[in-house]
Amino acid sequence: MSLRRILVISLGNPGELRNTYHSAGHMVLEALQRTLGREQPPFAPARVGKATALASVGPRYSLLQSPAVMNVSGPWVARAYREHLQAGGGGELTPSEVGVVLVHDDLEEELGVVKIRDWKRSHRGHNGIKSVNGALQPHPAGRWARVSIGIGRPDARDKRSVSDFVLSKVPRHARSILEGSGSRGLFDALAELETKWSETSSRL
Repeated sequence: MSLRRILVISLGNPGELRNTYHSAGHMVLEALQRTLGREQPPFAPARVGKATALASVGPRYSLLQSPAVMNVSGPWVARAYREHLQAGGGGELTPSEVGVVLVHDDLEEELGVVKIRDWKRSHRGHNGIKSVNGALQPHPAGRWARVSIGIGRPDARDKRSVSDFVLSKVPRHARSILEGSGSRGLFDALAELETKWSETSSRL
């Protein structure tokens, strides 16, 4: 069955922590919406997964920013996915018709570097991914992928230093890199995934 919709969900933190490195996924997803142009409407508050989330639903892409705290974002992501199957794109969808892409920050890559990751790849200590993995079991007929957004890493590798870094505010120059290189990288990653998934569908 052909792919009808791409559901792209970014992980991050709400409130005062929204502008920190741990919320790089949100920043890049917002920039992607602008990159996609007129067909992708601006983000606006919407009721999704029993919570108010920022959403941009266009003819091809559904872009959602998780409103949950990073470390417990899994249950919301699972609810949002199930809701999307029921009402995505104006009618009920099957798992094989939806591609799911989880966008998250990555300490192991340089700032703005974007990588496609297999959905089942190790979370490498990322609590948001651990939460999603615990709440959402990927349907075997679906298309699943993660896209990581590099945020760099502090010189000190101890747990406290890393925590302080990811929860620190992103300065203007770093944000411009995320919104520029990051959004272009995410755009290219989505195009690559769509091509891969479409080729898989045509062989079924």
